[in-house]
Amino acid sequence: MIVAFLSAKPLFAQTSSLSVIVSDEAGAQIQNAVVRITKPNGSSSNCVFSEDRYVCPKIDVYPFVLEIRAAGFASFRQNYNRPETVADPLRITLKVGTFDIEIPSIVIGRIENRAGDTPQSVAIVDRDDIGSTAAPTLDDALRQIAGFSTFRRSSSKNANPTTQGVSLRGVGGSGASRTAVIFDGIMLNDPFGGWVQWNRIPPIAVERVEVLRGGASNLYGSSSLGGAVQVVPRSVGEGSVFSGELYGGSERTFSGSAYAGRSFGQWSTDAFAYVFRTKGHIPVDVAERGEIDTHAGVKAFSLSPRIIGRVGKTANFFVRPSYFGENRENGTPLQTNDTHSRQIIVGGSFSPGSIKENLPELSFNWNVYAGSQIYDQAFTSVNASRSSETLTRLQRSPAQTTGFSFAATASFTHHTVLAGFEGRNIRGASDEIAFAAGEPSGYFGSGGRETSFGFFIKDQAFVGKRLVITGSVRYDRWNNHRGISATRPVSESAINAINYPDRVESMTSPQVSVLFRFSEAVSIYGSASRSFRAPTLNELYRGFRVGNVVTNANENLRAERANNIETGVSVAGRRYFLRVNGYLTDIDGTVSNVTISSAPTLIVRLRQNAGQTRTKGIEADLETRLGPLSINIGYLYADPSIKSFPTNTDLIGKMIPQVARHQATLQLTFQRERWKAASQIRSSSKQFDDDLNDLSLEAYGQADIMIERHIGNSSKIFLAVENIFNTRYSVGRTPVRTINQPTNIRLGYRFDLQK
Repeated sequence: MIVAFLSAKPLFAQTSSLSVIVSDEAGAQIQNAVVRITKPNGSSSNCVFSEDRYVCPKIDVYPFVLEIRAAGFASFRQNYNRPETVADPLRITLKVGTFDIEIPSIVIGRIENRAGDTPQSVAIVDRDDIGSTAAPTLDDALRQIAGFSTFRRSSSKNANPTTQGVSLRGVGGSGASRTAVIFDGIMLNDPFGGWVQWNRIPPIAVERVEVLRGGASNLYGSSSLGGAVQVVPRSVGEGSVFSGELYGGSERTFSGSAYAGRSFGQWSTDAFAYVFRTKGHIPVDVAERGEIDTHAGVKAFSLSPRIIGRVGKTANFFVRPSYFGENRENGTPLQTNDTHSRQIIVGGSFSPGSIKENLPELSFNWNVYAGSQIYDQAFTSVNASRSSETLTRLQRSPAQTTGFSFAATASFTHHTVLAGFEGRNIRGASDEIAFAAGEPSGYFGSGGRETSFGFFIKDQAFVGKRLVITGSVRYDRWNNHRGISATRPVSESAINAINYPDRVESMTSPQVSVLFRFSEAVSIYGSASRSFRAPTLNELYRGFRVGNVVTNANENLRAERANNIETGVSVAGRRYFLRVNGYLTDIDGTVSNVTISSAPTLIVRLRQNAGQTRTKGIEADLETRLGPLSINIGYLYADPSIKSFPTNTDLIGKMIPQVARHQATLQLTFQRERWKAASQIRSSSKQFDDDLNDLSLEAYGQADIMIERHIGNSSKIFLAVENIFNTRYSVGRTPVRTINQPTNIRLGYRFDLQK
């Protein structure tokens, strides 16, 4: 594919393009605007100012959206459905208005929409924001959003992937994500365990990330009990693009990534490749460290090409295969894990516009996908002095998944209606060898299948110029079947097997919301919804061990079900944008890791459905610009507690584990000519690592900084420093205290060539 890319035509050959002239009401040209073209598949491309106009990529697929933003002017946004409506050049006049600091178009609601017209809490991190952080991985870059967290304050650079489930708004963290993470229309959540392999997606291949905080099961079904994260991939558009990044740093950190693409008439192709490795740090606190404690690091590789074909001017299709491999060391010589996964996605869209006059504009999107994965994990027991470890279990967890999705959108004058359905089949198992005194003692096998189907419909209505009403509902039905658990001692040939009964569950997830604009500057909204998360095959059938904590599976788990209420207000001024939201989330049947027994050398926990947990709180976001300085402030207050637990009343009133009451973030970005400096600061109050609230993780703060220098028009060098003050804080207690990474320094080079 790379040879074809380089040899088909001269690299970056010029193509015809659309041009836009932007001026104010007095006729003076505006040269500092952001002009963006968004195509039906959601891909966006910025137009480049040249002489007296903005030059945009060639448009040969309709409809497309033109968006223009400039400081001090009201935003412009318009759909162009047919070629005859597009003049060249397009002449656009901006009116004086409030400072529109939002990215105007988002797709996380499955309907392309202005962020300001979305009656829910949405945070957006675009490619510039990601490139301005010192964080090398996508999950760490998203920590600049208050309320975004993973299990045990961990990072994908150093922690086991089974801890990388996403939690939003303090609904409770666990290995299984309570937030759906979507990339290119497909769930990135692990089909077997629900966690997220963040190293599958290099930051260089991301156009932007949209984070919907609050229940999203009405659109995405299970895994979106607490929200959804839409990772929008970069797209080549028209012409050619070739971007790369290379860096190295402390802890033997090295990474190389590239994104390349080119269009060939009705065809285009792009691809990303990513290598990331770090030796990591020794996670066990110095005061408790022993002879066996070593570094926790990772070696990861990801590759994903994509081929896109266009059929006429209204349809396109794509094929994206991908491969991901990862090897991890988890802090002792014997504790390792490996992941190898393969996936292929075939999808497309069709936008015929209006078939007849007075009929709505129509568009259709579809995809089918299949994937397989093998996850290997070694578990050990460590003695009290941490001078030796003993292998206790070798585990292999193979999983396969297939699925499909279809959605249709009809746009009326004041309504946009979305309807669709999707299904998925997952097969997963856990095959284990148990060890006693260093020798195999028995064989264990467990697993099952899950088949799910969902149907959803959504209506977004614009009532006049001030009121937006959105209603949606989704019905999901899933069944767990062929569940089995089998054991056999090494010394015997007889197998003891338990066949679990098949079971079926269903859930209806409604959502209704209202947004009212008092003016162009002030709006309020309210929203109510129900959401859910079905237990993963991992929670049902696979146990695990972290340090001296053993967590057992529970085949009797039922789905978590949440009731969500929120309201908020947003205020836009000429130099700032402020949004404040209040929310309440009650979850029935929360899946919790409940302590069954506790001893100095071994803590045993069992996954159980709690009675009810409640999280209520306030979140606030402020963004402002003072000349070359941009300031972003985020704050989340969460009051998490266990309201009822019939089988364990001692837990009532306890704080939900892995949730802090206070989280705050601050981003400062200063740009002047060829220099850019950016700092990210985040802090969190105390939280607990266990259900009994005995193992606390103290409050912490961390500051990062990135300095960048442009070289020419397409290259830059950068210096990134994570944890510049070398603060050391607890990441987990198992019950051994593990800590965060020390100061980490990286020096790198980036380039971005486009034509």
